[in-house]
Amino acid sequence: MSSLNLKTIDRVGTISKKDFIQQYVKPQIPVVIERLTEDWPAYEKWHLNYIKEVAGEKIVPLYDDRPVRAEDGFNEAHAKMKMSDYIDLMEREPTNYRIFLYNLMKEVPAIQNDYKWPDIGLRLVKQMPMLFFGGENSKVFMHFDIDYSNILHFHFHGEKQCVIFPPDQTPFMYKIPHSLISREDIDFDQPDFEKFPALKQAQGYICNLKHGEMLYMPEGYWHYMKYLTPGFSMSLRSFPKNPKFLIKAAYNLLIMRHYDNYKRKTKGQAWIDEKNERAITETHKNLGIL
Repeated sequence: MSSLNLKTIDRVGTISKKDFIQQYVKPQIPVVIERLTEDWPAYEKWHLNYIKEVAGEKIVPLYDDRPVRAEDGFNEAHAKMKMSDYIDLMEREPTNYRIFLYNLMKEVPAIQNDYKWPDIGLRLVKQMPMLFFGGENSKVFMHFDIDYSNILHFHFHGEKQCVIFPPDQTPFMYKIPHSLISREDIDFDQPDFEKFPALKQAQGYICNLKHGEMLYMPEGYWHYMKYLTPGFSMSLRSFPKNPKFLIKAAYNLLIMRHYDNYKRKTKGQAWIDEKNERAITETHKNLGIL
């Protein structure tokens, strides 16, 4: 990752509510808090063998890193498998299969008692959080969240690498029009600066999260995640305070995603190809790159 311009994210063992808000939330700077979960039952329990024990019989949707295609249903799973078989696969060999958009806590209510809502100064959305799983070397493509929330991202079992960029770096990210992602053919481990020269100007952050650690990602941050080992994560969120981001979130939820779905249905793969091309041409035009 040394080819990208990345700073190491600050790390603290613990932090007071006041200092967290003053030093990180107000200036919108990321931070890793290492010991926020030490009094959670999850800190001792949340390993893959525990998930296999309590949820092994559940059939879970799996996703890989194939590019978006018009013929694919919206958020349609690429495969399905028993959780126990998926965990066996992750522990046996590297796999790019991931779990997201699956509410394991709803399916296995017992694990709802394993975490606590941290009293850290953010007004967190009190909805049941989802868990995200990934095998060794699986990647979560570069994107930002549709609601621009502040994110508390907790990792369990193993190690995960997080590369994040503030929203003011969007002009360099080759954002796909009418979507929340960068071009999916960008390798953020080894970016091709000849094809994507704008990335040389992007200023971001990097950290590795280990078991029980939490990454605070401020409002609207781009994020790319890579599982260095098999593991899983959980995010808690707080709605953005910046009025500009609230307006953008409303636009994304009420207009953008519906317009994009309409264009996919009416134009098919031509719409996907057009957006991918525009991500390059519009980025380079706006930055004066020939």
